[in-house]
Amino acid sequence: MMSGVVIIGAGECGVRAAFALREHGYKGELTLIGAEAALPYERPPLSKAGEIRLIRTAEAYSDNQIALRLGKVVTNIDFGSRLVFLSGGEALAYDHLLFTTGARARLFSGVEGCLTLRTDLDAQVILSRLSPGAKIGIIGGGFIGLELAALARKAGAEVTVIEAGPRLLGRAVPPQIARVLQERHSLEGVSLMLDTGVVGASANQIVLADGTLLEFDAVIAGVGSLPETALAEAAGLAVRNGIAVDGDFRTSAPQVFAAGDCCNFDWRGQQVRLESWKAAQDQGEHVALSILGRSVPYNKVPWFWSDQYDLSLQVAGIFDLGAPIHSRATGDGTTVVFQCDAQQNLVAAAGIGPGNATSKDIRIFEKLIERQTIVDAGRLADPSQNLKRLLAAT
Repeated sequence: MMSGVVIIGAGECGVRAAFALREHGYKGELTLIGAEAALPYERPPLSKAGEIRLIRTAEAYSDNQIALRLGKVVTNIDFGSRLVFLSGGEALAYDHLLFTTGARARLFSGVEGCLTLRTDLDAQVILSRLSPGAKIGIIGGGFIGLELAALARKAGAEVTVIEAGPRLLGRAVPPQIARVLQERHSLEGVSLMLDTGVVGASANQIVLADGTLLEFDAVIAGVGSLPETALAEAAGLAVRNGIAVDGDFRTSAPQVFAAGDCCNFDWRGQQVRLESWKAAQDQGEHVALSILGRSVPYNKVPWFWSDQYDLSLQVAGIFDLGAPIHSRATGDGTTVVFQCDAQQNLVAAAGIGPGNATSKDIRIFEKLIERQTIVDAGRLADPSQNLKRLLAAT
């Protein structure tokens, strides 16, 4: 029986890891298993633009001798004999095994009948409902909910967003950034119901905590995601809000690795699980080197973005929303904020504005965070201080 590297999960991270292995000289058997029948595709555009974009062409896989096993479900893993069993009874042997199983849409009890967005098929169903005048109810004021709200408004639908917290994006970004998005969604005609609990929902109705019944043409739940760890747990891997991994993204089993949305890893002293296209790319590259025995420290800064209307939001690092957050004066229709820790290390930054208005600044902040730069917050807040010069000085 042939063996080599087997990757379970054909999303961004799994695909990146497969191609990185080839780019770094791996010559052995390489198999990428995906539960979906479609060629691996980018997920961010599903909620931002409602479009399907392939990660790589079919020819790229064959040219790099990456065996695609699409539409296949892994039913069991035997770590002792190093075998992966597929539905239908087929077994694949491996020398190294990589979990890149991603995450699934989170649903709480009582809202199981709602639409959710995770796959290209989900996107097709949702897009078919976004017609002029359609009444769309969205549960959750996080990134997915707000991106879909913007997409629905562009299609001419009437949109209501219901958020249990006191503000939008309450667990994700600083209030200065969330305020800009809240004002824009209101300006675009989105009805925002904040501090409003939901106790039940179906395909066309939402029941609020006070008993109010709201009727819609379609209801979408965007209340976060959960790591896809059922297979890992059944196989006996350590799982703590994701598959637990070390600095090389090794799991608790020999020669078994995990990366991307499904894993929980240490980021500068705190355990984190990231749901991010950039993290999936970075970790795919990193774990490929680990599999090849060329371990390097993982220093990539968490980074993500969101496009809503003509606004682009970018975040680098991880904010502590309970600690002070500073603003850098811009005066040009953009908002840029940042945070330093108690030792004055720059740890996070975020910017929002039309198009790529804040991209250059956030890119510099990202590099400063990666270098663990000690800065004076007052100096960084001063717009007369040139960020490029500050970066060069580090």
